[in-house]
Order: sequence, then structure tokens, then C-alpha cells
Amino acid sequence: MAQIFPRAYNTLAPAVLVGASVLLGLLGVCVYAVFWSPYMTHVQVPITQPVPFSHQHHVGGLGIDCRYCHTGVETESFAGMPPTHTCMTCHSQLWTEAPVLAQVRQSLTSGAPIGWNRVHNVPDFVYFNHSIHVSKGVGCVSCHGRVDQMPLMWKAQSLYMKWCLDCHRHPETAIRDLKQVFDPGSPNPSREDAGERMQEYQVRPARFLLDCSNCHR
Repeated sequence: MAQIFPRAYNTLAPAVLVGASVLLGLLGVCVYAVFWSPYMTHVQVPITQPVPFSHQHHVGGLGIDCRYCHTGVETESFAGMPPTHTCMTCHSQLWTEAPVLAQVRQSLTSGAPIGWNRVHNVPDFVYFNHSIHVSKGVGCVSCHGRVDQMPLMWKAQSLYMKWCLDCHRHPETAIRDLKQVFDPGSPNPSREDAGERMQEYQVRPARFLLDCSNCHR
């Protein structure tokens, strides 16, 4: 029987298959690395704002409570953004002529809200409720990081589905004393008290937290 392919193909064909497998593997690693890189997640990438508001100054320096500006965080799904008159409560007396606050004063005069650029966002098909997390002892720092150390705001977590599920599988790693929820410098929850807190705050077992309908409604 006549040989169709040259004998060299006996060596070349396996080499090509192995090489293709290696290249596909490397491609997968590259895709994974890009997917989790700051280029895609925007983690630790400061977001430019129309007014350079510093959480480091207002929260870390002045000790302003999260709820003073984000008034809906305990009762609503959306934490809320402060209206201009909240800013002007202080800045009608302090730094009244500062150029950096010109847009704030203009907003108050015109009635048009400041066009803040959103830092934390989830897709439209994902339902997230701030109030239920806060009422169950999940601290702001668990999702937003040390905002008291951020001169400009950035994402501390990817907000990817895997990240959310990791917390829902092990809620004891995030649930802290309710008195510490709004303290960005509070220590990480201890596992020793986790069971007691979960029972006290009526946190369901992980199998209920992993129900798809919790987030996709």
C-alpha cells in the first residue's frame, strides 16, 4: 500500500498537537489574567470625579459617618448619593471661595445635581440590596475597602459573581458586630463568634444564600 504522507509526519503530527495544546493553555491563562486584571475589574484604579472628593479627609480625618452622606444604606437597596445641600451644610461656612468647590456652589445655585461618576456598579440583571447586608452585620469595609484611606475613590473588590459567591458560601467571614458595620477600621470578624452572630442576626445557612433568585430576580 502506498504511503500517503511522508514519514516525517509521524514525528511532526504529535509535535503539532502538543504545541497546539500548550498554546491553547497559555491562551487560557492569558484570558484569565486579563479578566481578573485591574484593566477589566478597575480594582484600585481611582475614578476621576467632577469634584475631587476625598474620603480619606472626610471619613478618616474628620470622622464623618457613612450614613451622613449615604442616607439610604440602612433602609434602601441603593445607598444613595448626597444632594448638594448636604455638602453645603459645611461648605457654606468652610472653604466658601475655594476654586475646587466651584462646581458644588454652581450646583446649589442652579439646582442641577453634580454628575458623579459611579465607582461601584453591578449589571442590570443583578439585584443587590444594601440594607439587608447592613442589617445582617456586613460592614462597609468588606465590599468598599478602607475608604478612610482613599484620597480618591476606587473599587476595592471586583464585584464579580465569584467574589459574591465566595462570601455567600462563607458568610461568617464577613459578619461582624452591628456596632462595627460603619467603622472602616474595625477588625476582621473572628470565626469564634461567627456562629453566635449568624444565629442572632438570623443569617440563613449557605445553601439558602446560594439560591439564584437571591440576586437574579
